Amino acid sequence: MTPSAGAAADTRAVRLTIPAKAEYITLGRLALTALARLHDLPEEMLGDLKLALTEACTNSVRRAYGDGEGAVEIVYELHPDRLVVEVSDEGPGFTPPDAAAAEEQDELSEGGLGIAIIRALTDDFSLAGADGGGSRLRFVKLLPA
Repeated sequence: MTPSAGAAADTRAVRLTIPAKAEYITLGRLALTALARLHDLPEEMLGDLKLALTEACTNSVRRAYGDGEGAVEIVYELHPDRLVVEVSDEGPGFTPPDAAAAEEQDELSEGGLGIAIIRALTDDFSLAGADGGGSRLRFVKLLPA
């Protein structure tokens, strides 16, 4: 782990690249667990963050690569006051339905709750196109002092 460029010396960052296959998402969860121990996060908060990470990675695995060939990159930044997680891929990109459209749906489609779950469990969320194509999903969780 090394400090991020331009960040305080006590910021820790980890970059993990996994194959875009569901069985590798566990590696991302394990890395998150190890990083969270550096801040002694409460178990409930860690559980919520692992769920948010799983949903983010699952979006990339399911939507980015139709043939299952590709990679998902996860970047974790542990700051003294927050944890930032960014999940990116090089697939065609993904735009979630806006809130109004989601409310008008009569039934929830399979896998359609991932973004809503991440938003509910974190303090800040963004989803954008990644540089050079693909998607970049980022979430932030404020940490207890």
